[in-house]
Amino acid sequence: MLDPSSLMNRSFVPVEHAYTAQESMLYALGCGLGANPIDPGQLRYIYEGAPGGLQALPTQANVLGYTGFWADQPDTGITWRKLLHAEQSIMLYRPLAAEGRVIGQTRVVGLHDKGADKGALMLQERSVVDAVSGTLIATVTQTTMLRADGGFGRTQGPTHGAPLAAPHAIPDRVPDHVCDLPTLCQAALLYRLNGDLNPLHADPIVAQAAGFSRPILHGLATMGMALHAVLKTILGYDANAVRSMRVRFTAPMLPGETLRTELWRDGNVVSLRSTALERDAVVLNAGRVDLA
Repeated sequence: MLDPSSLMNRSFVPVEHAYTAQESMLYALGCGLGANPIDPGQLRYIYEGAPGGLQALPTQANVLGYTGFWADQPDTGITWRKLLHAEQSIMLYRPLAAEGRVIGQTRVVGLHDKGADKGALMLQERSVVDAVSGTLIATVTQTTMLRADGGFGRTQGPTHGAPLAAPHAIPDRVPDHVCDLPTLCQAALLYRLNGDLNPLHADPIVAQAAGFSRPILHGLATMGMALHAVLKTILGYDANAVRSMRVRFTAPMLPGETLRTELWRDGNVVSLRSTALERDAVVLNAGRVDLA
């Protein structure tokens, strides 16, 4: 059984990450930028010679200073083949540079037991700081559903550490914008080159053991695509106004499907919901982007 005390006190080695302009371009390609290779807005993120210079997508903070997939280590007590990414948020304190050197420090900040038959939720937080100045660049928070690891609360308490945030409410009106973005059939194989090597996204046998017909797309790739929809429809492909983003993953996206994102703007808050168009399955919900 999962030991909450052990997980809450788990030590993670700080990760120094010197990332290049090429890595930023690879990240953007993994999020679907470049589908229209002559669109000057998209070229800002995938071509170093674009007017004004290369920009980094704000959601690239998700992969900077990342400690890698660690839940499969035997001492965690996690049934890693049954875990799913539930929520993700980023808070930016300054725009990301297209290249730089950062240090990521990860920690487990919360555990919530849903019951023996319902699993548990684990909250991780990663601070991303400039390796030279020590300035905080971003805070990344990840919520993971441990589908097979509930029940520890019977003896050790159902809640440990940080509380769960209430979901963002989507406006009850017709969306202000709708944006359809295709994904490549090899999208998951491309996105995993950013450092998330969970075999669920590459190995058909692992995917079938987890209950999926085939490897699924990373939730973080879907999150990056949803931000692409915001950039395309609302921000004219200028990411400098983005201050934070939060999404809830509600269903898997399959590589090759079309992501339809509905968007509502209320002042500096953009609400969003994304659907795998071919299956009419909501894959992202309760999404929120805060603008400067």
